[in-house]
Amino acid sequence: MSDIIIKIENLSKRYGKLLVLDNLNLEVYNGEIIGLLGPNGAGKTTTLKLIAGLARPYTGKIMIKNKQGELQNAFENSKNLIEMGFLIDIPQFLNTTPYRLLKYINNIRNYPKDKIKDRINYLLNQFDLIDWKYKKVKTFSKGMIQKLGFIAAIIHDPEIIILDEPQTGMDPNARVKVRESIKSLQEEGKTIFLSSHMLYEIGEICDKIALINHGLIVGFDSIENLSQLVKTKELICEIINPITPEKVEPLIKKMNSYLKPYLETDLEKMSYNEKIIYDPQKSQFRIYYNGLKEIKGEILNILVNEFKLDFTINSYSELRTSQLEQLYFQMISENETPTKTKY
Repeated sequence: MSDIIIKIENLSKRYGKLLVLDNLNLEVYNGEIIGLLGPNGAGKTTTLKLIAGLARPYTGKIMIKNKQGELQNAFENSKNLIEMGFLIDIPQFLNTTPYRLLKYINNIRNYPKDKIKDRINYLLNQFDLIDWKYKKVKTFSKGMIQKLGFIAAIIHDPEIIILDEPQTGMDPNARVKVRESIKSLQEEGKTIFLSSHMLYEIGEICDKIALINHGLIVGFDSIENLSQLVKTKELICEIINPITPEKVEPLIKKMNSYLKPYLETDLEKMSYNEKIIYDPQKSQFRIYYNGLKEIKGEILNILVNEFKLDFTINSYSELRTSQLEQLYFQMISENETPTKTKY
């Protein structure tokens, strides 16, 4: 990941008098997976459509690498750009078959004709659609259509892949396959934009996240770097044997007493009203502490030594998903201003 493959400069978009994107600036390097996060209507899909060339900006430009390795203004000249594939919103297909659809895409993308059949079979088999190769798309479920849309986005082996909510409607097994496929594509050197409401998926596969709210990027960096801004962090303490219901309340009261100096004091801004929560289904405590790096070890030391008669710890961690969730709520709430209307 050394050279810039996409550069967004002062990008704005409006529909009538509504300003949807406001002066976006972003640099993306080759081989990165960028996750877009934000509330509904924040501008995520609009951003992806602009990068994919499916919409034109109100102001600004998007520079994309061309086949000579130079950045080129995609709106002034869309010829000779490196290959791009995209899945935007819920895909809609004509009532054709997967084979005919994917063959058509590869033909117009000038994919080597002698490799088209093997490429189609490989991806249909990977996503459990090989038996539906010649079946009409109208007979497909929502999840199957979504899988076909994902395949259509990558069938021609593009260097840039744009995915808007790629796992919508998929079952857990299909979501895992998509996640594994995205990581595999990155290993091949692909650059990927991913928009999703599934924070777990974003946290697991993205190198960086761009937080968008009211058309503005309110944060852009790696999860690790952005997490340094999180005021409240969450520890997950999983125990071996579950706590009986009658012991939960007094035990949490005892934990609050011992851990009081390290717990978060201001949770009103977050979506939590307890500092220590016990999940009986997972046999784990969720502990919201003040986020100081050195405190994590202090809390573990107290739990091991002062609560050895109450429970035995099986695992103790600070999950990326937890950090991302708190980061999302914190940064979005700090930038809650009404959408501006410009004329």
